[in-house]
Amino acid sequence: MGKLVSMARPDLSYNNRSGNIPKSFEALRYLTYFNVSFNDLSGEVPISGSFKNFSSQSFMSNEGLCGDPIYGLPPCHTTGPKRRKLMLRVVFSLFGIIVLITIAMALEYAVGRYKRKNLVENTTDFAPGTTLSRFSFYELMQSTQGPWSELSGPAHFATSSSIYRGTLNDGRDVAVKVFDLQCQNAFKSFDVECEVLHNLRHRNLCKVISTCSNQDFKALVLEYISNGSLQKWLYSDDCLLDILHRINIMIDVACALEYLHNGYSTYIVHCDLKPSNVLLDEDMVAHLSDFGIAKLLGEGESSAHTTTVETLGYIAPVFTRTKPSSEIVSGELSLRSWINDSMPNTITRIVVVDSNLLAPEEEDYTEKLKCLSSIMELALNCSMESANERVNMKDVVVALKKIRFQLLT
Repeated sequence: MGKLVSMARPDLSYNNRSGNIPKSFEALRYLTYFNVSFNDLSGEVPISGSFKNFSSQSFMSNEGLCGDPIYGLPPCHTTGPKRRKLMLRVVFSLFGIIVLITIAMALEYAVGRYKRKNLVENTTDFAPGTTLSRFSFYELMQSTQGPWSELSGPAHFATSSSIYRGTLNDGRDVAVKVFDLQCQNAFKSFDVECEVLHNLRHRNLCKVISTCSNQDFKALVLEYISNGSLQKWLYSDDCLLDILHRINIMIDVACALEYLHNGYSTYIVHCDLKPSNVLLDEDMVAHLSDFGIAKLLGEGESSAHTTTVETLGYIAPVFTRTKPSSEIVSGELSLRSWINDSMPNTITRIVVVDSNLLAPEEEDYTEKLKCLSSIMELALNCSMESANERVNMKDVVVALKKIRFQLLT
């Protein structure tokens, strides 16, 4: 009957017919009337073609029929291949959702672990506990092209060292710090710098690329910081730092110290903080260097004392086993006594503010003066006689960033 393409009005009611209504009936274009009521038909009623125009009258009293509600029929229950396909879709969908959730949780865990492990961004390539790569003396000579040019003479009196500029075969400029082994503390200074620097990871600390060590020669191969030391920029007639540059440098140094004090498992006190040990890169970002007399305070140590300061720079007046800013044992070295003991006796007047930094005729003179006053107030809070009253470096970083924000706005 499905091949009777011109069939228009079939009436099969009351015929005791059984079975399904053929799907081929949907292709009968001229079908205007269809009646299969009062039979024993079963299965799904077609819904396409001319069947869209029929009503429930066409299918009544067929208990086995199912289909669209417009026919007054119960819905069909999916069975066989269709049901299996539906079940497969549901299973694969649930599996995909579970996989995505698992991946998301794994990524979240990995990111959280990475953040906990790396307290600062923009770090160096060395992970804590790794061993620095080493050059032999011959390899160091071979890996640097041409003669070294001396960047600085002896670093300080106790552990004299000289720094030279060289170029590796891959084109990188490096600074080679050569220790004078004739000096008493040179071996210890070299060991301290290796121990400190290869475990530290911070954008404001000078990075160690490699080492060279034998009984007769010890050197560190450091990243080359192109703009030289802060001392050159402060005291050279050819260099000029405006107030914003200086605040940015203060923030960089404070971030480095905050990491040394709080961001590593062992508390580290630099012990030789001065302008010549602060290096500036091509973007004027400050990098703290020269850890030759640094102190590492482990959990089992009660305190550490520095008996002699062999370099004219600022050394923290106190050390502690907990945090370098609290419950500290004073070495009777305050800021005022340090100035009196360290500065030459001929110096009777200290110029606090650089004349090039602040001039009354400037339009923003008042704002700059407020900024400088805030910095001096912060400096005094950092050098209080009582250790418990001193500001810790975390608060110093926050305060300096607030001062910079006020200056810019």
